[in-house]
Amino acid sequence: MLNYKQLHYFWKVAKAGSIARAAEQLRLAPQTISAQIGTLEEALGTELFRRAGRRLELTAAGQLTLSYADEIFQIGRELEETVRNRPGRSDMLLRVGVADVVPKSMAYHLLAPALTSAGRVRLICREDKLDRLFAELAIHKMDLVIADRPLPSELGVKGYSHALGRTPIAFYAVRPLVARYRKDFPRSLHGAPMLIPSDGATMRGALTRWFSEHQIEPRIVGEFDDTALMKVFGKAGAGIFPAPTVLADEIRSQYEAEIIGRADSVAAKYYAISIERKLTHPAVVAISEAAKTELFVDDKR
Repeated sequence: MLNYKQLHYFWKVAKAGSIARAAEQLRLAPQTISAQIGTLEEALGTELFRRAGRRLELTAAGQLTLSYADEIFQIGRELEETVRNRPGRSDMLLRVGVADVVPKSMAYHLLAPALTSAGRVRLICREDKLDRLFAELAIHKMDLVIADRPLPSELGVKGYSHALGRTPIAFYAVRPLVARYRKDFPRSLHGAPMLIPSDGATMRGALTRWFSEHQIEPRIVGEFDDTALMKVFGKAGAGIFPAPTVLADEIRSQYEAEIIGRADSVAAKYYAISIERKLTHPAVVAISEAAKTELFVDDKR
């Protein structure tokens, strides 16, 4: 079994840049640290450092080992903080990954109930590409992933997709564009300046099909990974943009944009993906129940 004390010595030397500096930080003799790292190298069957003058440089194996050590000791710190803070406080740690294609405002509305659920919750939220989030879910570094699609079976990741809800898509714009394009919707969108999500978003494919069905070819003036940035461009009058109807009030107040028309056959769907077949974490249960009973209920705007 890997000796984690030896790994810790290696990690401190790699971070400090020398055995002498690491020895000062650890209050150990340099010879002790050097011997422990040598034992670790023997156990791994490879050298982790090479001499470069008076300095130590990481080998390729050393760089790989350092990346794993960073994650191992990060998890260790989280474990220590979680266990230490539990007595008398009943804090719950909730580690959530949010797919970068999920609108930030939607992510907030979905996750906010966790902070008001029974008990104190410490939310650790990370935004990333779905494939990386699914990988972290598989090794239990995430409790939950919020996504715009179910967990693909071909990934081979053991997990379960819990539908949170769906909301139709509408097209929004500032008032001058609304006045120009609301009449004769959706035909009015033919040739209209359009801001759309990038190819990574599930909504993009649904919109493309909807345009094709209605024989509409808008003029694409911008494609965005970040839908919040897309809305900022929309607020500036750069073009029309699609967004969930459940966010209509927020978009009106924050981005000064009104609905031109709805594409009811195009819906944004959201999922909570976990390693649990049945949701049991109280904060996750709160997220699921609030989405179904409050957020996506009666979305008829």
